[in-house]
Amino acid sequence: MGQSIALVDDDRNILTSVSMALESEGFQVRTFADGDEALRGLTARPADLVVLDIKMPRMDGMEMLGKLRQNSAVPVIFLTSKDDEIDEMLGLRMGADDYITKPFSQRLLIERIRAVLRRRDSAGKPTSAADKVLARGELILDPARHLCSWKGNEIGLTVTEFLILQALAVRPGHVKSRDQLIDVSYGEAVYVEDRTIDSHIKRLRRKFKESDPQFGHIETLYGLGYRYKDS
Repeated sequence: MGQSIALVDDDRNILTSVSMALESEGFQVRTFADGDEALRGLTARPADLVVLDIKMPRMDGMEMLGKLRQNSAVPVIFLTSKDDEIDEMLGLRMGADDYITKPFSQRLLIERIRAVLRRRDSAGKPTSAADKVLARGELILDPARHLCSWKGNEIGLTVTEFLILQALAVRPGHVKSRDQLIDVSYGEAVYVEDRTIDSHIKRLRRKFKESDPQFGHIETLYGLGYRYKDS
């Protein structure tokens, strides 16, 4: 039996099209039109992962996530509009695992779902070389637990942001092109534009500077890509 996905959105077109796409990939999908209905359904029958829209009537995604986290650690991916950066950051602090901005590629959503499920399934397994804790000065990355800290303060990163930062930090001083970072964070089978990586880098810098305004370790080399400066 396929892994179960709960899809929560008040847009019937999204519920129909995304559920069909997920089912074609072997997932079992249950759809809910609002947060209240979804909470009741997930209490009665938990899912392996929840895809959750932020803006919904009756109970929005933030309220639902808060109530869900009282009793469940189920992975959650937010669906959010491009103008909801504050909501994205708040959602991650509340316990969401990743987010995707609308309008979104169904293929990208499927790949993000698989990435989050892989991370969940790897928890508690023996640590591989790729999952060993990485320390670069004040930066600590723990892939097995998906934890990032800077100067002892935890930095909440999405799956994509974590993978990009890990790719840069594993070899300080070495330049990674945008194409290389796309392959690392999305996989070769998913097409995304170069500026998508630029957006992720911008968010990474902002999150670190919220913790440390002097942070400047992610460098841009115009025409080449990005690198992590260790000192």
